[in-house]
Amino acid sequence: MKEITAILQTFAEIQHDTESSFLATVVNVKGSTYRRPGARMLMTQTGSIIGTISGGCLENDVFQHTRVSMPDGKPIAITYDTTADEDIVWGFGLGCNGLVQVLIERLDKHDLLNPLVFIQECFDQQQKGAIATVFAVEGAMNIKVGERLILKPDKNIATNITEYSLKSALIKDAQNALENQKSSINKYQLPFGSVDVFIEVIQPPTHLIIFGAGQDALPTVNFAKALGWQVTIVDFRANEASKERFKIADEVILSRREILDKQISVNEQTIAVVMTHNYLDDLEILKMLIPSSAKYLGILGPKSRSEKLLQDLHTQGLEYTPEELEKMHSPIGLDIGAETPEAIALSIIAEIQAVLTNRCGGFLRNRTLPIHQRNEIKEISIKSLENSLISD
Repeated sequence: MKEITAILQTFAEIQHDTESSFLATVVNVKGSTYRRPGARMLMTQTGSIIGTISGGCLENDVFQHTRVSMPDGKPIAITYDTTADEDIVWGFGLGCNGLVQVLIERLDKHDLLNPLVFIQECFDQQQKGAIATVFAVEGAMNIKVGERLILKPDKNIATNITEYSLKSALIKDAQNALENQKSSINKYQLPFGSVDVFIEVIQPPTHLIIFGAGQDALPTVNFAKALGWQVTIVDFRANEASKERFKIADEVILSRREILDKQISVNEQTIAVVMTHNYLDDLEILKMLIPSSAKYLGILGPKSRSEKLLQDLHTQGLEYTPEELEKMHSPIGLDIGAETPEAIALSIIAEIQAVLTNRCGGFLRNRTLPIHQRNEIKEISIKSLENSLISD
C-alpha cells in the first residue's frame, strides 16, 4: 500500500510538468514470480521510476519500451517468460520460474479512465472499486489492448469498450469481484476471437485507529505507516503534546470517553487497537467497537482483563453475538516472544496483516499450499455470455 501511495503522490506532483508519464501494471502471472497482478510502476520521460514490478530485473527493460515501442502512445502488453533456460540468454536472470505479463500505458490526467485517478478517488472516499482492463486480444475484433471498464464506488460505470456482449459481461463480473473482494483474470471467447481481461478490486488503505497515546504506541504507528496504512491516534488525556509526538500519524484526536462516539467514525475498513492502559476508558471503547463493523479489534493486556471487561459489559445489560466477539483479539498480537515495545508492535502489526489476508500467521516452511494464490484464468464462451444476457 505504501508503494501505490508513493505512485499517486508522484503522479499528482508531476501534473504541472510537460513531460510524459507512463504506468506499468502486472496484469497476469504464471508460476513463481516476485510480484503479483496489480503491482504498478510509474515512469517519467526523464527517467524517474517509482514502484517495482519485479525484484529489480524487469524495470529497466520496461522503461526502455516506453521509448522505443510506443511511438504512437498506444498501450502495449509485454510478456516475460522465465520458464525456460533461455532466460540466461536474455540477461534478465530473474531467478523465478514463471511468466509475467505487463501492460504499459501513457497516462493522461484528463482521461476519465486513468487508473491512477480512479484509485485516488477510491482512496479519498475510503471506498472499494473495480477496474477491468483488456491486456490481450486475439482475432479480428474492434477491441484494443488497454481498453477498460471502471466500476466506481457509487456503482456508476465508465468504459471505452463498445462491444456490447463483452461490456455486459465485464459489468457483471466486476460487480461480482467487488462483492467477493477478489480480483480475477478472465478470458472471454467472442465470435471472432478472444479477449484477456484483468479484473482488479481496488481496496482503500487500511485505517488503523489506536486508542491510547503512550510511548508504547509509537512503534505500532511507525510499523503501520511503513506499510502505507492510514493511522489515527485517539488520546483520552487530551494532551496537546501528543500531536507533536505522533506527527507521523494522519490524525491525532484529543477526546474524552464521554464524547468518543461523536468524534470517531468506524466502518468495515477500520482496524482498532486498544492500548489506553485505563480500564474505564477501555470499557467505553468496547461499547462502541464490539457492535461496530470494524474488521479487527485488538486489546492490549492479559486475557483475564478482557474477560473482566466483557463481564462488566454483560452486567450493564450489553449482550454481543459470537460474530461480534470473533473480531476481538486478546491478548493482542502473534506469539513471537515479544517483550519490548518494538517487538510487541511487530507482533500486533503482523497479526493484523494475517487477519487482513485471511492467514494464520504460521511458519511458511510448514505451509503445504502455495505462498501466493495461483492465478487461474477463467474462460467464458460467447454461449455463456448470451445466456447471462438473457437471464439478466
